[in-house]
Formats: sequence, C-alpha cells, structure tokens
Amino acid sequence: MKILDRDTRRSADTHLLRFEGHALPGIDIYLKDESTHPTGSLKHRLARSLFLFGICNGQIRDGVPLVEASSGSTAVSEAYFARLLGLPFYAVMTRTTSAEKIEDIERQGGRCHFVADSGQVYDEAAGLAARLGGIYVDQFTNAERVTDWRGNNNIAESIFRQMQGEPHGVPAWIVMAAGTGGTSATIGRYLRYKHYATRLCVADPEGSVFYDAFMTGDRTLTRCGGSRIEGIGRPRVEPSFVPGVIDRMFRVCDTASVAAMRVLSRRLGRKVGPSTGTNFHALCHIASGLMRQEEPGSLVTLICDRGERYLATYYDDAWVAAQGFDIAPAEARLERFLDDGGELGAAA
Repeated sequence: MKILDRDTRRSADTHLLRFEGHALPGIDIYLKDESTHPTGSLKHRLARSLFLFGICNGQIRDGVPLVEASSGSTAVSEAYFARLLGLPFYAVMTRTTSAEKIEDIERQGGRCHFVADSGQVYDEAAGLAARLGGIYVDQFTNAERVTDWRGNNNIAESIFRQMQGEPHGVPAWIVMAAGTGGTSATIGRYLRYKHYATRLCVADPEGSVFYDAFMTGDRTLTRCGGSRIEGIGRPRVEPSFVPGVIDRMFRVCDTASVAAMRVLSRRLGRKVGPSTGTNFHALCHIASGLMRQEEPGSLVTLICDRGERYLATYYDDAWVAAQGFDIAPAEARLERFLDDGGELGAAA
C-alpha cells in the first residue's frame, strides 16, 4: 500500500482540454486527456484500483503471479504496478493486439500470452492463473466494483472539479465508449449521486454486443469476432457493464471511428487512439442534436490513450485499406461539420 501511495503522490491529475478546433455555435467541447497517465491511458486508473482492491482483500501478496485478460492498455498499466510491487505479471490477449502495446507490456516486465480470438481470453487467463498458482485479476468482472463512484478523486469527480468556472460548468453530456464498462458505471453513478443534470452517452463500435444489450435488456447476448477498435467493445456483456446508468448509446461503425480519430488528431496537432475516435464521432452527433434544438451547452469526452501505440495499424494507410476501411468520405463529412455544422450523416 505504501508503494502505491508513493506512486500516486508522484502523479498529477490529467488535463481537461478545451477543444478549439471547431466552429459549432453554442457548443463547448472538452477532452479529458487520460493519455498523460504514467502508463499512457485511461486504464491506469483502473489498474491502480484493481491492485488496491486485491491487496486490501488479501489476494495480492508477495510472490503471487498476476494474470489478466486484456486488449492491451489495461495490461500495460497492470504490468507497471506489478513491477512496482516486484510481482510476476502475465497478459492474455489476441494476436491482433498492436505491436506497440505488446512492447509496452514487455518493457514493464510483463509477459504476453496469445490466443486466437477475443472470446478465448477469459478462460485462458483463468486457466493460466490456476496453472501458475496465481491470481486472475479479472478486470471485466471487477472494474465496476473497485472504484469508489461517490468520489475519492475518481474520473467523474475530477471532470466536474475541472469544469468549475467554465461557461457551461455542468456538461450537458459526457460521451465515452465502454471496454469493461467500469468507467461508464463510475461516471453514471456519480452523476446520480451528485444530482447532476448531465446525461451519459456510451458509444459502442460495430462488432461489440453492448449496444444490443442496452437496446434489448438481454445480458446473455454474444457476438462472434468482437470489436476491431482496440480497447473498447466486447463479444459478450461484461459483468461490469451497467446499462441502467446510461442515458443513450450510439453504435459507431469502424470506418467512422478511424476517420474521427484522424480528424481529431489533425485538429489537435497530436495523435489519439481509435477508441478516442469512437468517442469523438458520437460526441459530434450529440452536438448536432443540441444545435438543431438550439440548446447551447458543454460536452465532455475522453482521450483514452496515445495514438503512437497505433502507428503500424490505424495510422498506416496500407493497413487501413487492407481492413476495408474507406475513411475519406467520413473524414470529409466530419471536417465539414466541424467547420460549419454541416450534415454528419447516420450515426453508424
């Protein structure tokens, strides 16, 4: 606990950036920059909470191997904390995980264990932990329970503290995507606990089952293959996904996610990851709706991680073309929208 406390004291809060790269009347856009954490992503918060939870429950102890099922970013952050504590760490992930994330995990001293399909990571992680005599950290089950949603400097409390004094200090909407569902659960619960009028929109990539579960109420649904937007969306409804705290969901096609990632990166002058593109595409649709209703207000979304982790994939034109993503038309529509509020087209 002392080691983790010292690490926290050395780390500052993440920035809330006012996005000036648009000409949308009455709309203020803010980006909570989670890429500035020591491990480069939003998952740094989750990993720390998972480790605190495990230590305080007597599960994480000296010498015990730790195993996680992950699409990459959580594993990078958990490898960081495992290294701080001198514990062996193993990440179970698909072979399609970006090479940059794999390098980050190994740089932190973690070991990568690969499976062919995202639906296999759960059983393989649990099995590997059993074989090693270790602990399966299980972010997908524990994410919604390890963070204090009432405050304690969680991401929601941080956003509202940083929004104080802004022209529209209480956002009309917070927009984000879901991986485990833990962050959306934390934000949604906090909004209700504090009686804020802010609504929560969750964007879901194609290939993910969260949108279907939200619309039908059926938590038994599954999808084959899973999301092609790294870090978000799942082939099954994760235990940490809490649809009751969500006000609206968008399904965002992969082409739109990649296009929005690139447009936002150009206008920011720095690279963001593809899940941030999913967030930003959904936010623009929310902004379009507010403008049609002549409702001025502020919108907040997340920069989930650094774009440098995807140079060989989503930022590589040859790779994008090989995936069948024709992003030029979607980029052009989004550029026009940001410049003059033009038509965005369908949400998905």
